Amino acid sequence: MGCGTWDRDSFRSYTTATRGAGTKIDDTTGAVITPLTHQEIFKARDLDPALNPKNVTRECRDNEEHQNTIPVILALDVTGSMGDAAVEVAKKLNVVMTSLYEKIRDVEFMIMGIGDFYCDEVPLQVSQFESDIRIAEQLDKVYFEFGGGGNYWESYTAAWYFGARHCDLDCWKRGKKGIIITMGDERLNPYIPKNGRYASIKSVIGDTAQDDIDTKFLYEETAEKYDIYHLQVNHTRDWDLPQIDKSWKEYLDDTHYRHVTLDNIANEIVDIIENSVNGNNNIVAMNNEGISW
Repeated sequence: MGCGTWDRDSFRSYTTATRGAGTKIDDTTGAVITPLTHQEIFKARDLDPALNPKNVTRECRDNEEHQNTIPVILALDVTGSMGDAAVEVAKKLNVVMTSLYEKIRDVEFMIMGIGDFYCDEVPLQVSQFESDIRIAEQLDKVYFEFGGGGNYWESYTAAWYFGARHCDLDCWKRGKKGIIITMGDERLNPYIPKNGRYASIKSVIGDTAQDDIDTKFLYEETAEKYDIYHLQVNHTRDWDLPQIDKSWKEYLDDTHYRHVTLDNIANEIVDIIENSVNGNNNIVAMNNEGISW
């Protein structure tokens, strides 16, 4: 996976084929400007087999086209309140990829759908790492369960867990980290429950967990391998409650935890990746045999 290169013509052809010939794309920015609802974009009504995270490892390999791959996990909150934000990502995916490829040629995206491990039947979905129009194809396969519950958080750290334990990235062999960007409107979950109402770590991912997965422990593990970011989306009431900021800022500084709007999500994603790549995202724990874990 991960071969191929993003280009505007492929996106335009794909968009008109899937959304209809009348779908309009801004000639300057490349964004879809035709009004679309989440029902029109995200038509899946169950977990797509291609996004099933159970007993799989996702790989991001260097290849002739992309010799220094930069793996980016973009994890979308697919619970009840986040449909509009995901629509903006889908409509501006061309903007994100075109802007990145003007400066950074080796970015590869994994798309994740994040729900609530306690309340949802499908709390995690994971695509392959891709660098061409297959990113858009896999984004369209995401199932919006529109679940979540009254616990005031979603299972954002499922992206950390899968990234740390079920991905194999060539960048690690070069002493470089991957990038994880979660996007949502709730507090950071304090743990991933071993067992939820309808799903469990075992049934969803296939791992045998002895107990709930503590966020502090998981952050320390994941931060060795990834630059971790979260976009807190301003699109509804209560998105900026003090408790939300407090939960995230226990782990992430202002560079890694950002308030965003529906209008600037795409720009923030581009800015995060550029800054991570151009900054110091080296893996520190190295020995003569490679990475110490």
